[in-house]
Amino acid sequence: MSTRVVKLTVINDFHELLTAIAQCKETLRLPLSFEIEHMPFRLISDACLKRSPSKIEKSVFYSHCLGKEKYAALESAISKWAEEKDIPISFRGVVSQSTHAHRLAQKAYQIGGQDLQLPLLSAIFKAHLEDGKDIAEFTVLAELAVGVNMMTKDEALEFLESGELEKEVNDLCDTARSKGITGVPLTIIDGKWAVGGGQSAEVYVQIFKKLAAAGVYSAPSPFTEPTVIETGICV
Repeated sequence: MSTRVVKLTVINDFHELLTAIAQCKETLRLPLSFEIEHMPFRLISDACLKRSPSKIEKSVFYSHCLGKEKYAALESAISKWAEEKDIPISFRGVVSQSTHAHRLAQKAYQIGGQDLQLPLLSAIFKAHLEDGKDIAEFTVLAELAVGVNMMTKDEALEFLESGELEKEVNDLCDTARSKGITGVPLTIIDGKWAVGGGQSAEVYVQIFKKLAAAGVYSAPSPFTEPTVIETGICV
């Protein structure tokens, strides 16, 4: 049976959990292979951070942007989900701008495609959402680059200090917003269909089954209209 290559472009920021794609794609016995690319999005704008210190404790920031009651409900829901999935999500640490983390992720894709970018993304998410590290700090990012065998620490620091790919990241973020994207994650499938929000693994299971049933060649969309879910966070 021929294998269909599915291109997944995941537009996301590091303040949001990874989509459930990775949780389900490896477990399905379907004639599909995947090309996955992360594209940058800044969920929290520079203007939002400029109204407060450039780095602020997560609990303080989200309480201010969402309101104390809404933040408490969000924290409770995420904690419950994390416990069920055995993922040690932490609300420790600070909120800071994610531009440099996105630059490093784009560089990883340039160097080694998805085989290098995906491990780096996992390392960045873990550092920020589990370990409570500040992913705006060059030393933190450089150590993550070393950990996935992307660069030496000195090479990573040189890249981060150079400003390389900063314009490209800014342009990609601006383009996403100009197209009406205000909430992430947003997954673009084969450049045609969009799935918005932090969907469950089961949603992607059903999508992949429909794609496999459609065959290798182009076919009418097996999906309904694209869905974009607003986050409600300051943008």
